[in-house]
Amino acid sequence: MKKEELVQNLGDIEWEDFEVKEAKSEVPKNSWETVSAFSNTAGGWLVFGVKKEGRDDEILGVTNPSKIEHDFTCVLRNGQKFNKKLDVKCKKYNFEGKIVLAFYIPVAEGKPIFYDNPKNTFIRAGSGDQRVTQEELNSMFRDSAFGTKDREITALKINDLNKESIKRYRTYLQNIKPQHQYNALTDEEFLTKIRVLEKGFVTIAGLLVFGTEDSIGKYFPDFKIDYLEIFGTSYSDAENRYEFRMSEYPNLYEYFFSIYERIIKKIDVPFKLKGAFRDENQPQVKAIREALVNLLIHSDYFSPMKPRIRVFSNRIEFLNPGALPKPYEELQKGDISLPRNPLITRIFRVIDLAENAGYGFDKMFKGWRYHYHQDPVILTGLDYYRIEFFFGEKSSEKSSEKSSEKSSEKILKIIKENPHINAEEISLKINISSRAVEKNISKLKQKGLIKRIGPDKGGYWEVLG
Repeated sequence: MKKEELVQNLGDIEWEDFEVKEAKSEVPKNSWETVSAFSNTAGGWLVFGVKKEGRDDEILGVTNPSKIEHDFTCVLRNGQKFNKKLDVKCKKYNFEGKIVLAFYIPVAEGKPIFYDNPKNTFIRAGSGDQRVTQEELNSMFRDSAFGTKDREITALKINDLNKESIKRYRTYLQNIKPQHQYNALTDEEFLTKIRVLEKGFVTIAGLLVFGTEDSIGKYFPDFKIDYLEIFGTSYSDAENRYEFRMSEYPNLYEYFFSIYERIIKKIDVPFKLKGAFRDENQPQVKAIREALVNLLIHSDYFSPMKPRIRVFSNRIEFLNPGALPKPYEELQKGDISLPRNPLITRIFRVIDLAENAGYGFDKMFKGWRYHYHQDPVILTGLDYYRIEFFFGEKSSEKSSEKSSEKSSEKILKIIKENPHINAEEISLKINISSRAVEKNISKLKQKGLIKRIGPDKGGYWEVLG
């Protein structure tokens, strides 16, 4: 009997991941690995009384179903073998006198779930159970403290913070909210109000947002947000591994504005008026800004993985260390507020750069779809999630091939005149986006008309034809 036939025979069991065990007269010891794996991954059915024969399943039945059910559920519920009590759904089936027991193991709210000791922590990989690595286990333990890590207090004080970053933050608040009550406070009072300081000591959130290079280095030795620009759709089809890599900045506040000013030039922002001024706050702009803020306020900064943004010729990728607290379909509804770093979220919210609730997926999807006619793609893993924004057709006038050829001709002429010119300078000269310039440069390189000599900074273009 194949897996599909077994599921069909079991009738009211949904088509979900499941594992079969022979379990003829007792609970198999390797059942605990599967319980841990299902609890830590996406849940699943554990079926007793079925023998696995290659790709086929043979129904043998269990000899003492009441005892096996009792033994199995007692272990899960008594809280002695597993680190948490587990509730399961039990079902019993009779196949011509052969009793089969099915137990649904739901995904756990708090992970990791392990038996005997943390080394016995498993996840589901394909159709098997796999022991987690130490790095994955550490990530799961941090996730179990979801929403609390950035509240921790350091031994640092206000003098350990970046005074210029604090000044710029306060000036920004005064400009957007001149009547805000916080504007009249002293720096120490102000930072206490927004939870940068707690009883005179700097919180982890305050350190990450306003710290200096030296003060952050005491708690996060390799702190950085990695921003790369690649002229190609992947590393393999790009001439260089990257064309631009952003310099390191001391804290999250400085990173936000430096990255935002750079990345906004990579998307299409058609000329529109809002009153007497140009409207640069269009839906696709809001979507990218939301993705950037999402990265900064929801990343796991204790992970060895670093927050990363990669700008390819056909997409922008945001990689967030740390898993989502719930499936993104639920978070996308916008009414679930589960920030990984609630104090960092609060600090950005005071200056209207973060939502009051949720992960902002709804704003990202609607904004990007409005202009590029396609949804962002979200990929999730045990200790990360990635959001990809693919460039598609513009919602306004579509660029024709003829227009693209004219742009390439202009770019080639400009490069001949000034081989040291960069994409941003070309963008200003011919009035198209930096991303469009990069796409045309990529085509010129593919045609063998130009070649880059040296690095992004200090290098130059060589015209070949």
